[in-house]
Amino acid sequence: MGAIIRDGSGRLLLIRRGHPPGEGLWSLPGGRIGPGESDSDAVVREVAEETGLTVTPGRLAGAVERPGPGGAVYVIRDYLAEVSGGTLSAGDDAADARWFTEEELVRLPLSPGLLDALTEWAVIAPP
Repeated sequence: MGAIIRDGSGRLLLIRRGHPPGEGLWSLPGGRIGPGESDSDAVVREVAEETGLTVTPGRLAGAVERPGPGGAVYVIRDYLAEVSGGTLSAGDDAADARWFTEEELVRLPLSPGLLDALTEWAVIAPP
């Protein structure tokens, strides 16, 4: 699961992956759901671990399927979320964490399909 978070200026929060899969690519903060953990709890935990921010999860923005190792298929659900506290700093498996305008997104090395998904879900305007 992942979190779609905007700041007061409308910029989108992305993290640069520090480890495989997707090492070096910019993506939404997020990760795996732990045993017995709800999507909402996982959003709060993963965002805190990767960005230092506390968030309040909102509605499901959309879901995508992505290939995994050994022929596995991951279903990734991305939720809108709002910052409620903390200070932005990269942590856990994030090599960096920053706010980006929609115009800046097209120039970044993004995780495959991220730009298309955000556009399809009407999170960002078409490039």
